[in-house]
Amino acid sequence: MSRIEEPMLLAGTLDLLVLRALAWGPRHGYAVAKWISETSREAIAVEDRALYLSLHRLEDRGFVESVWAQSENNRRAKYYELTADGRKQLKVRERDFGRYVEAVFLILQSPEPQGAR
Repeated sequence: MSRIEEPMLLAGTLDLLVLRALAWGPRHGYAVAKWISETSREAIAVEDRALYLSLHRLEDRGFVESVWAQSENNRRAKYYELTADGRKQLKVRERDFGRYVEAVFLILQSPEPQGAR
């Protein structure tokens, strides 16, 4: 499977993936990127800059909050966690994205219209 680099991700998709990565509790940025990569079987790579832009955008919108703490490597790291509004937003975005994916698959699987050529 080829790897999907961040610029190929649809607008808003990265925010959805970040929200999903935080659904089970706080994570620092590197752990978010690692979870996305591992969960996608290494198909999606998120660059640091794009990841932190997404995290800060979500924080500015009140969907994520952050706190400094010690990482598992005994280093100071910023941990991000979903807020109540972030959990609601995750559900909305998952629903909307699911409908979008279904619509794209319908289009991709549709037969050629009669007399199209």
